[in-house]
Amino acid sequence: MSTGEPAGSGPTARRMVLGSQLRRLREAKGISREDAGYAIRGSGSKISRVELGRVSFKERDVADLLTLYGVTDTSDREIFLHLVRESNQPGWWQRFNDLMPHWFQDFVGLEESASRIQTYEVQFIPGLLQTEAYARAVMLRGRPDAPPEEIDRRVNLRMQRQRLLASPQAPRLWAVIEEACIHRQMGGRKVLRGQLEHLMELTRMSNISLQILPFELGGSAAETPFTLLRFAEPELPDIVYLEHLCGALYLDKTDEVEVYSKAAHRLVVEAETPEHTRRTLGKVLKSL
Repeated sequence: MSTGEPAGSGPTARRMVLGSQLRRLREAKGISREDAGYAIRGSGSKISRVELGRVSFKERDVADLLTLYGVTDTSDREIFLHLVRESNQPGWWQRFNDLMPHWFQDFVGLEESASRIQTYEVQFIPGLLQTEAYARAVMLRGRPDAPPEEIDRRVNLRMQRQRLLASPQAPRLWAVIEEACIHRQMGGRKVLRGQLEHLMELTRMSNISLQILPFELGGSAAETPFTLLRFAEPELPDIVYLEHLCGALYLDKTDEVEVYSKAAHRLVVEAETPEHTRRTLGKVLKSL
């Protein structure tokens, strides 16, 4: 068994890896979630949350579970307990917790740990590809009454998220956007022009692919925006993220993820190629 973590894994991914390892140990011993929960003064539902990496870990609980599962070797136990300590380290985004609903905090942690991000947008340029001015216009549109300092911090959070695209362990980002996104003048013509120039620069990066879904297609393989996150760690399942006005959904069941994986594939096939997309961006820029 291995609990090694690749460079760049964030605390959210570490929790998921550790939870997966604990689940395998429990199942190998034929111990129910209820019995495991009883051993740590909890319940079966608590064990379920622990194994899914949805909650932070207590060293005492993990130590008790390791004993229950027959892991007695000191060096093996220390590997697990070290991962507990690492997984409980706060991510950089936690200083923005007062701005983010809890469901989005989970997404930022998963995004930070992904090796591949596939996203489909229908209204706006994806957040990871937005300029500061465009992001500010989007924020103001959604929160017209928010104080300036709150808007500043929200924009700063979005800019901080973008750092991962230039990091040594940068994920592969594949974005498909509806053509309307490159015509909608968020913040005015100047802001849109700056945004499209930024896209031209970003699409020169080897880890970023952008494709436009043209108007004339008349529809797409997906009805709503979604993001599909894939991870290098074999213990972690692919996750689909769907956001709505009151929260978000995280789908990780194989059959559900497969539906969105197929939709993502069809979108890539239906959309303009990355090269054609650059030409389209150039034409729109000239018109501005």
